[in-house]
Amino acid sequence: MSLNEIERRVVQACSDAGRDRSEVSLIAVSKVQPQDRVEAVLEAGHRAFGENRVQEAQGKWPAWKDRFTGTELHLLGPLQSNKVRPALDLFDVIHSVDRLKLGRRIADIASEVGRAPALFVQVNTGDEDQKAGVAVQGVDDLVRDLRALDLTVRGLMCIPPVDQDPAPHFKTLADLAARNGLPDLSMGMSADFETAIALGATHIRVGSAIFGARTTG
Repeated sequence: MSLNEIERRVVQACSDAGRDRSEVSLIAVSKVQPQDRVEAVLEAGHRAFGENRVQEAQGKWPAWKDRFTGTELHLLGPLQSNKVRPALDLFDVIHSVDRLKLGRRIADIASEVGRAPALFVQVNTGDEDQKAGVAVQGVDDLVRDLRALDLTVRGLMCIPPVDQDPAPHFKTLADLAARNGLPDLSMGMSADFETAIALGATHIRVGSAIFGARTTG
């Protein structure tokens, strides 16, 4: 698979759903990928990338962001409170806010440095013990409380259980976002992004289908 093939499939999925291609941002998930693969995608003109860990991103993205103008970096993995400062320095969007304590820390640092990324609230739609994310029933309160901190909550994010049909989870996320007046939905990965687009995704997260299989975990 390749960037061009994924782009073709995104265009087709948008067409099938009666949506404009410009409504969907393709985030190339570059975590644990060899640098030459990531640079090849950058050289091809792609500018939206996702990473799971702040420390890993710190080791490679400052130089790339300097070289490739317009690059937008998304934090997709869990964010620890002690990593908020470097995260705000590097990332343009954080997809994994799932608790008020983290929101308060982000607000405090943002006020100090004068820069705040856009935020997605991560929702644990499958109620999985091992997975990060606020419970479905806690979404409304968390969104309200984050807004009260003057944070820019752009939308909601989810990762459906791997052994379940993702469509009901995507539908739940879309309903929650609509109820809270949130325009964006971060949902859909390599195996299910076409379903996500059909159900309203504005940000899809595709890694191995663009770069190839990761060499380490």
